[in-house]
Amino acid sequence: MFAHASEEGYATPLEGIRQKTLTYGAKTLMTEFRLQARRILPLHRHPYEQTGYLVCGRLRLTIGQQQHDTGPGDSWCIAPDVIHGAEVIEDSVAIEVFAPPREDYLPRPNR
Repeated sequence: MFAHASEEGYATPLEGIRQKTLTYGAKTLMTEFRLQARRILPLHRHPYEQTGYLVCGRLRLTIGQQQHDTGPGDSWCIAPDVIHGAEVIEDSVAIEVFAPPREDYLPRPNR
């Protein structure tokens, strides 16, 4: 699968959080998050391994019992079923890969 850059196709799972699936295959799915400052991604868990890279901005990630203040170029890997969340300190862009692909992030018509 190949995808060209586009401003179309973003979903808004939470106020101030935009998510777009960039590309996916049989074993992984890559998504972009655009996050507004002062937003909270509540603590949650899921059965997917989640690997991320912060393109720009600042986040305070909670992964399990640890907090990490992150900046551009930082990366992380969250094991399946580990509780995690984030506080958006500055407007941010993060790229994340999920394995296996998240079914709820697969493109759907008219999404």
